[in-house]
Amino acid sequence: MPILNDTTIALLLYVILGGTYLLVVPLALYFWLQKRWYVASSFERAFLYFLVFFFFPGMLVLAPFLNFRPKRREINV
Repeated sequence: MPILNDTTIALLLYVILGGTYLLVVPLALYFWLQKRWYVASSFERAFLYFLVFFFFPGMLVLAPFLNFRPKRREINV
């Protein structure tokens, strides 16, 4: 019985693709959104909206763990 039979390869492929869809790409998308939010062109913004829609399940998985609120401003009087 070989170690990498068809079932093991299929299961491994599902885990890799699922992890990429639910964790890797949404995390990269979060950081891309944070960096480019105020300087993106209209085409890039539409493309970002499409990616957010396409990777929405992964965005929901990561949302509770990420905090992108602006930092507090120092007010000098």
